[in-house]
Amino acid sequence: MSPSHPRTPRQVINFSKQKGKEIIANFDGGLITSDAGIVWIAELDKKLGITEKFGNCFQDHRHQSYVDHSVHELLAQRLYGIILGYEDVNDHDKLRHDPALKIALEKLNELEDKKGWLAGKSTINRLEYCPETILDQKTSRYHKIEPNFEAIEKSFVEFFLESYKKPPLSIILDMDVTDDQVHGNQEGAFFNSYYHGVCYAPLYIFCGHHLLVAKLRSSNVDPADGALDELQRIIGLIREKWSETHILVRGDSAYAREEIFYFCENQPLVDYVIAMGTNGVLKLRADDVIEKAKHEYEKKLAPITELMDSLFQKKEDLEEVKKLVPISTWYRSIRYKTEKSWSCQRRVVTKVCYGSDGLKMRHVVTSLPASKIPPSKLYTKKYCPRGEMENRIKEQQLDLLADRTSTQTFQSNQLRLWIHSWAYVLINAFRQHCLKKTSLAKATVGRIRLNLLKLGARIKISCRRIIIAIASACPYQDILSIANKRIKTIPNTG
Repeated sequence: MSPSHPRTPRQVINFSKQKGKEIIANFDGGLITSDAGIVWIAELDKKLGITEKFGNCFQDHRHQSYVDHSVHELLAQRLYGIILGYEDVNDHDKLRHDPALKIALEKLNELEDKKGWLAGKSTINRLEYCPETILDQKTSRYHKIEPNFEAIEKSFVEFFLESYKKPPLSIILDMDVTDDQVHGNQEGAFFNSYYHGVCYAPLYIFCGHHLLVAKLRSSNVDPADGALDELQRIIGLIREKWSETHILVRGDSAYAREEIFYFCENQPLVDYVIAMGTNGVLKLRADDVIEKAKHEYEKKLAPITELMDSLFQKKEDLEEVKKLVPISTWYRSIRYKTEKSWSCQRRVVTKVCYGSDGLKMRHVVTSLPASKIPPSKLYTKKYCPRGEMENRIKEQQLDLLADRTSTQTFQSNQLRLWIHSWAYVLINAFRQHCLKKTSLAKATVGRIRLNLLKLGARIKISCRRIIIAIASACPYQDILSIANKRIKTIPNTG
């Protein structure tokens, strides 16, 4: 970034001498940025209109004759800052002077004027802070930007639908919950024994890399609380445009609920694969498979045991060798119904593993019939890939710091979660549109930021041009060139 303030006194830092020469650092480099890559993100944003769509979910009650920064500009500055790794609103008191961010926001007057500033922390805070004491934002003195929560929720699904040129044959909706630790007196935060702390428990629904739902919840609710409502909402929106697309709903055992099963079973072209906990009945029904798995493992272990007995005397050595013997895995598909909670029989696929640690069992309940997919493929091909969603949540929380829900009110924290989620939508669009078939096609948000966005550059301004002179040693020049060409081929939709 450039110096934090044009009036900052000149600072000189002296280092140790090398070969008789003094090493001195100062802050007189001029228009230099460490975030030159944000310009690529901004160019894609203009083509796809991502922040513009998000901005349409807000109503601005400010008197426009006094407005220096529109809602769209405030949102773009906030999203770009999050993508660059500046998750805190306070960071914008420094970022407001960054020349690359001024170019990305098309604030060329501010770029050429040394006193030209972007929005600071106080202005952006008015965008995302929702005080519970304000009932009418039209009459509020400081908080006149009003978010439409329903429109924001809908906008995630609408952008997902628009990202396809034609309806896909099938999609998979993955549900999961995570913890969002808080360290104050935030409204709606409670201690959760499972997560060992005071936290929120946001619900996420992804379709592949596409984020469809980021719902903030208190951590004292049922893990499946609100999941059915969100499924009904987004499947309804999807069906308005894609009536023939098959939808598969996936989730862990927290979502093995009768109401979710019943809803999916009564929707055309909607199926589910959801984990469920084990019980005595399921274990009894899989007794023959357990015996087969145990016999197979012991058969593989027998020759090794004989060899070890002839070579070693210590039983500890044998226990270590047992861990090297491959686990025996068997699958079983049955029709099952609980005594009270389920309204009908359903297909349950059991995975039985027997190894050095003994017996391990896993179960999934599904509406997919055995005639279409055998139990082994159902578990390995349909259910197990659900774990990939964990990587998307990690990108949200570790790379984009979506767990910075540190404001006082619940609504403000929900809005902040959505802002970070839209930052994910934007950089994921960059990954899909610009990095396909490159070495960074499957890169995480953190790696994309490090390799392509955190670029040192000097900004040179002339009468006809603004040159962003990126370091000559940049190792990803070819990928950035490819990204630029692909952005130019995208038709303007914003």
